[in-house]
Amino acid sequence: MRALGIILAALIILIQYPLWFGKGGWLRAWEVDRQVEAAKGKNGDLERRNSALAADVRDLKTGSDAIEERARYELGMTRPDEVFYQYVDKQPGAPVGITRDSNPANQ
Repeated sequence: MRALGIILAALIILIQYPLWFGKGGWLRAWEVDRQVEAAKGKNGDLERRNSALAADVRDLKTGSDAIEERARYELGMTRPDEVFYQYVDKQPGAPVGITRDSNPANQ
């Protein structure tokens, strides 16, 4: 009777081994499921990026406002009737006309 119990336990272990550790076992299925979830997250990020790029392309194709905005900010272009002024903040406490790099005491 004891030998029969040992034989049945061994058979159960032999049957369970491929279920847990085999090529199509639970551990492999859990790993594949984790990879699928990671891929879904990455795909969601890429879909959001693609929709933003598609909106930019649509704006550039249909309206001149997007083209003008890009020309102003990326290329620094202005209209012929405009004057461009750029103000540079002075360093606090520095006298007018002398910057930190041109001050002989700092060299």
